Amino acid sequence: MGKHTNQFKGSGSYVVSDELRDAVNIAIVLKKPLLIKGEPGTGKTMLAQAISEGLGKELIIWNIKSTTKAQDGLYLYDTVQRLYDSQFGEGNVADIKQYIRLGKLGEAFVSEEQVVLLIDEIDKADLEFPNDLLWELDRMEFYINETREMIRTNVRPIVIITSNAEKELPDAFLRRCIFHYIAFPEPDKMEEIVRVHYPDIDEKLLTQAMESFYKIREMKELQKKPGTSELLDWLQALTFSGIPLKKIAAEIPFIGVLLKKNQDIDTVAEIREKGYSAKRWLNT
Repeated sequence: MGKHTNQFKGSGSYVVSDELRDAVNIAIVLKKPLLIKGEPGTGKTMLAQAISEGLGKELIIWNIKSTTKAQDGLYLYDTVQRLYDSQFGEGNVADIKQYIRLGKLGEAFVSEEQVVLLIDEIDKADLEFPNDLLWELDRMEFYINETREMIRTNVRPIVIITSNAEKELPDAFLRRCIFHYIAFPEPDKMEEIVRVHYPDIDEKLLTQAMESFYKIREMKELQKKPGTSELLDWLQALTFSGIPLKKIAAEIPFIGVLLKKNQDIDTVAEIREKGYSAKRWLNT
């Protein structure tokens, strides 16, 4: 990468690969949204926080739900409050502008300084949602019909969009994005991530826990594999409990920290109930 005054180099709390770091900087230079895909637990959301921290910029988060519409991110016209004011004589109801509430996209557009805008889990919304944002993300502007006002960006935000790949996104939307897939960390990279959070962790505990963690992730029967955040919580639980190291693989203590579905917990429990030794289980 060449020199750039707005270059992301990582942050102290987030381990970033060279490929991901370059993808972020290319998206910034080309002024395009960066679309991040990957299974839950790969740090997609935390990336936006790391960019905000690393570049010293405000982070605006737009959490997408199944009911979210593109309009929600632009602005809302509070007709209920205006009706209330007209009935009770409060405020100047002729001034419609005071009833306009900017959404997260609108906030990012009007900011005097560049911000990092995270559109989190875009695939949760309906299929038309990404297409409904094409114009706004391309032109960085939108029109408020009620006030006949065009809202344009003061400084183009750095846009990070995450997806858990639950739905295929429209081709027209994908063409406008820089794309990067975050693979689940291999053990050596995961160890690096763990040490950022727990620099003084016991070496033997880490070895035992990591071995069990990745063996659990390899089980095809699981509905929801544990991710990075679950591993970090599990390591903290194991450390605080002072449980003997030999019990980690044999019993998988505090399994509810790792697995969040009854069926998955039962699957692991069945293996133990069959009398498998820790050694045999780990070599399965």
